[in-house]
Amino acid sequence: MSIQVWGMIGAGVVALISGLFLARGRFRAASGAGRIVVLGPVFEAVALAVFATEHFLAARDLMLIVPRWMPFPLFWTYFVGAALLAAAISFIAWRHVRWSAALLALLFLIIVATIDLPNIPPHVRERLFWTLTVRELAFASGAIVLADSVWPSSTSTMGVALMWLGRVLLSATLVFYAIQHFLFPRFVPGVPLEKLTPAWMPAPTLIAYLVGIALLLTGVGLLIRRTTRIAAASGGMVLLLLTAFFYVPILAMEIHTELATEGINYVFDTLLFAATVLLAGFGAD
Repeated sequence: MSIQVWGMIGAGVVALISGLFLARGRFRAASGAGRIVVLGPVFEAVALAVFATEHFLAARDLMLIVPRWMPFPLFWTYFVGAALLAAAISFIAWRHVRWSAALLALLFLIIVATIDLPNIPPHVRERLFWTLTVRELAFASGAIVLADSVWPSSTSTMGVALMWLGRVLLSATLVFYAIQHFLFPRFVPGVPLEKLTPAWMPAPTLIAYLVGIALLLTGVGLLIRRTTRIAAASGGMVLLLLTAFFYVPILAMEIHTELATEGINYVFDTLLFAATVLLAGFGAD
């Protein structure tokens, strides 16, 4: 395996172990669905640490994504990597979370504004383009909910409105993805990107439909006050299980091939989406 593959996996393992260790007090203090929700920042940190490592080790490949009108693309690639790593450390240590979550949301929104939205005209009819665009918006939405849930003024009208906005945007993404699972069941589930489900995976269509139903119910449940937390916990758990029992086996099959980096990205992209859904449960009654 390459240094990049080892580095990304190593960063994820270190973040997971340290995150679970430091979150044990909050986990014990929580109860019911809250015990699953409280682990959202840990899984978020794991994915962020992995993608930060990718920015450092594959900077010259990723710099090609930076808009051409921005000078010093290599600098911005490293800068984003540093920002992701800083957010991951903040979530693991559970320090200055309101600022790190707010700035993380801003980072994802900037990505949408500078990379996704300018490319709408030539890609407006492409399913993958919209899948990626709303994915970044969903990541921002989860961070918005987390930031406002821990902000001192979280009970103010503005704080409640921002948390509601974050959940609405994430709910819309979940429903959009659910529809894609029903229309295109042969593509990998969770975040329905361009990869086809491997032929060796059993019952791919059934898995897609089940995940689609789970995403749809989660999206609706997030908008109902009394079911927000249980919906976030349930939907997040489905995506966590999908990561562990669907994407990790695919990565294991690809780890010694040229698809290893792609496999890692699919694992932690789905993990980040799972964590985002869990974050939507913060601040819920």
